[in-house]
Amino acid sequence: MSEILFSEVLKDNDNSRIDSEYFKKEFLNFFKNIPNLRNLSEFVLDGYRVVYENTKIIDSEVAQEKDCPIFLQATDLATPFIRADNFSYVDNQDWERYVKGRIKSGEILIEVKGKVEKVAIVPNDFPDKTLVSGSLYKMTVNEKISKYVLLTYLISKYGTAFKNRYKTNLLISFISKPDLYRIPVPNFSSELQNKIDSMFINIFKSQKQSEILYKEAETLLLEHLGLKDFQAACKPVNIKSLKDSFLQTGRLDAEYYQPIYELLKNHIFSHSNGFAKLGDVCRLNDENYTPKDNQEYDYIELSNIGKSGEITGSTRALGKELPSRARRKVQANQVMISSIEGSLQSCAIVPAHYDNALCSTGFYVLSSDKINAETLLVLFKSSLMQQILKKNCSGTILTAINKEELLNIPLPIIDEKIQTQIAEFLRQSNDLREQATQLLAQAKSNVELEIENISLNINNLQDCGGG
Repeated sequence: MSEILFSEVLKDNDNSRIDSEYFKKEFLNFFKNIPNLRNLSEFVLDGYRVVYENTKIIDSEVAQEKDCPIFLQATDLATPFIRADNFSYVDNQDWERYVKGRIKSGEILIEVKGKVEKVAIVPNDFPDKTLVSGSLYKMTVNEKISKYVLLTYLISKYGTAFKNRYKTNLLISFISKPDLYRIPVPNFSSELQNKIDSMFINIFKSQKQSEILYKEAETLLLEHLGLKDFQAACKPVNIKSLKDSFLQTGRLDAEYYQPIYELLKNHIFSHSNGFAKLGDVCRLNDENYTPKDNQEYDYIELSNIGKSGEITGSTRALGKELPSRARRKVQANQVMISSIEGSLQSCAIVPAHYDNALCSTGFYVLSSDKINAETLLVLFKSSLMQQILKKNCSGTILTAINKEELLNIPLPIIDEKIQTQIAEFLRQSNDLREQATQLLAQAKSNVELEIENISLNINNLQDCGGG
């Protein structure tokens, strides 16, 4: 319990907050016991959040042909990295209109609308022609602090706690610019800042090398399938008789009969190592599991899947608190494949520490004795299978691939030596990604430890969440 005078309540409280959460003793002790605190605003060279009007996402293929700008959103952030596997695009008119939304290398991006939990930094090699969504605040840091230290502080348990303190609105959380700039920042030593800077060099190096190794696995697979640098020269029109279309497939939508789909399907049929229906080489785990009310589970959803097929996190909750779609139990080394058209790239291998976790019914869960998990993952994330999955999606409100269509999809049989090489590439890639994750955890720990060392008698903010 905290008991404070009304005159104290009004200090540093432009929004006139009187909710008890805002005045938790841990926050008050932080202000009292940490010397030389400065507001985040003192470290900002430039910052902006764009409010877009009538901006529409356009088709990615059309956008790339017209060199349209990337529209970076909170879903593209995987703290502290930016995912590059499923970008959205907007028209070139938005690029000319919203100059303040243009990205710069080295900027810190902070999610200030929505879940208000993601923070990332723009790497030097990121595409210049990128606009930042209004759910993200873009901020350039001045020379008073290392940008990596500030980023680490914002994702530490202390920075996370203060972001949670200043967010408002019960339905869609939001942190205003004045509240964001009000976040207190301790005075970090130059020794710590140099140490964190060195750690981030290795964090980004490991992450980049991990991505390169995954790309090598993908290239190896495409070469084996004869699809490296594949470009289809297809006519935009396909003429089918009723016998060869609706009466055979039950489909009348033009999308289903695009010539590129037939070309890729025939490519699989002519694969030198043969092919088989998915249902003949994979086991589908689609049994529903009812969580026990008072048992804790890790729950994995689409937003928890990284671009290289890793699971980036989960929701830990009691069975009675989980959503109704948390009905699929997964086992280690199974492959999770999204069934939703807009998220077909969300595929992952279940690691050992998520054995017996639950996932959304928006996933299909597969295993196979003929194709190892690593090869299945790379195969399903390849352009070949992404096109074939997309072809077989159906529905109106929520377009997805149904079970029957999935089981009848043709899969190329991959040579065992190629499978072994792919598995090794992914093992090395996973090791490097784990190394980056551990380094990031160590950086947060170092920042938190310095805060606790310089405090007079600070109470730990563990209960405030984050970390």
